[in-house]
Amino acid sequence: MTVMEHTRTRVGQGYELLRQGRIDDAARLAAGLQLASPDDVHALVFAGEVAVARGAFEDAVEPMLRAIAASGGDDALRIKLAGLYLHLRRRHDARALALEVAASAQLRGDGRSLWQAASIITNCNRPDDAIAPYRQALALLGAQPGLLYDLAVAQFFTGDFDEAETHLDRMLALAPQAGHALYLRSTLRRQTVERNHVDALRGRIAAGLGRPEWTAAAWYALAKELEDLGQHADAFNALDTGARLQRQALQYDIQAECDAQAAIRAAYSAETTQAPAADPDQPGPIFIVGMPRTGTTLVERILVQGGQVKSAGEPLDLGQLIATHTRAVQVRHPELSAAEASLRIDFGALGREYTRGVAEAADAPRFIDKLPVNYMYCGSIGRALPNARIIHLERDPLDSCYAVYKTLFFNAYHCSYDLDELARYYLAYRQTMAHWHAVMPGAILDVRYEDVVADPDGQARRVLEWCGLPWDPDAAYGSAPAAATFTTASAAQVREPVHARSVGSSRRHLHRLAPLVERLASGGIRVD
Repeated sequence: MTVMEHTRTRVGQGYELLRQGRIDDAARLAAGLQLASPDDVHALVFAGEVAVARGAFEDAVEPMLRAIAASGGDDALRIKLAGLYLHLRRRHDARALALEVAASAQLRGDGRSLWQAASIITNCNRPDDAIAPYRQALALLGAQPGLLYDLAVAQFFTGDFDEAETHLDRMLALAPQAGHALYLRSTLRRQTVERNHVDALRGRIAAGLGRPEWTAAAWYALAKELEDLGQHADAFNALDTGARLQRQALQYDIQAECDAQAAIRAAYSAETTQAPAADPDQPGPIFIVGMPRTGTTLVERILVQGGQVKSAGEPLDLGQLIATHTRAVQVRHPELSAAEASLRIDFGALGREYTRGVAEAADAPRFIDKLPVNYMYCGSIGRALPNARIIHLERDPLDSCYAVYKTLFFNAYHCSYDLDELARYYLAYRQTMAHWHAVMPGAILDVRYEDVVADPDGQARRVLEWCGLPWDPDAAYGSAPAAATFTTASAAQVREPVHARSVGSSRRHLHRLAPLVERLASGGIRVD
């Protein structure tokens, strides 16, 4: 057996150790292989996989770089490294490497690598840069449902809704049961009597879509289109059916969610949330928080239109970093709850790590983080990022809950598929925001959705002043924006001129929303 053959055999044994969960044994084997065969591509890749299995993601970079060099720049390995960079929030490195792969793959006619590179680029918050490699992949690979869907999503984020609909139509011709594509297609535009998919959706549902979550998505699509057509009773019936199906497919504990927020409120007092002094010469990130579907993207659009800041979209970085740092504290202090342990993290290090990664997502030194659920972390934001500005969007409680209820979220807001659970979550959110105002007075700007749609210019001036940004009296803050990317579920609606159509829309369904209204009332929130 040659040295190379022996190394390959040992690498195969190492992967078996990883499958068995014997990570320490695999690490010893990887170290030995690197000593014996320091330039073997397979041994180097295995060393990187062992580092990932140990959670030492930074340690995986060096062997992966060596493997790429030893392989002569293998694109599959470069895609693997780009994914690693993305996990490490090194978005500039991930995007640059993915663009290199895309250029190489185009020359070689490698559609699969083009597709993978485009996916990495999209996940770096740059769907605009991903569209060309997606198109090139499509030309090489032909119509494939997953590729057509990924291209349509990128076009949805960049505002090319007609092209997105064309690609979704092509996808659905190949995969008619794909409920997530049916739903996305319905959200691309306001449906009309002359142009809609209502009959087709009813036919798809009657024929069956197989997976419960796809059936639920089809009902959500039907509900959205019926509402556009003014058939509100039928729309709510479809919505109710879709929500019940989606809830049945989820493992979710609303009590645990509410308890977690209560624990945060208990741990973060006025004393423990005391922030270091802010540096007025170093403006920080802008957080837009609150419930989803309350105008967060509309305010993001106002800020972006000013031209002084860029959007990072809805990155998960803050919550993930807090969780990572908190777990490290709990290893040393297992007696502490997660909320208690989070008070002992190095907030300065957290702020620096967060800023580096998210600034790369926005490709700008000052950026907007528009992940609504960051409302839970206002106390941590104040300590880690004392120069940050926090904007909290408020909306009529019933309109807010109804807007959440009629939205199909993917892997988020599991509370939204049951009216009682949604109301309980909303009450917890209100308690949490009241708490932050009490312990962080003056640190959060409340902005009402109804005020924004009634007076977009006036509210734009107020928001811009809060963020220390210049007011442009010639800007039309209520008009549809120029070309911009919005990586959010409301990417279609936010491109419309500001309107008040949805104000009070929940009152059409007051009797159907009775369980939610009753639960809100039990928490002291009355619906007029």
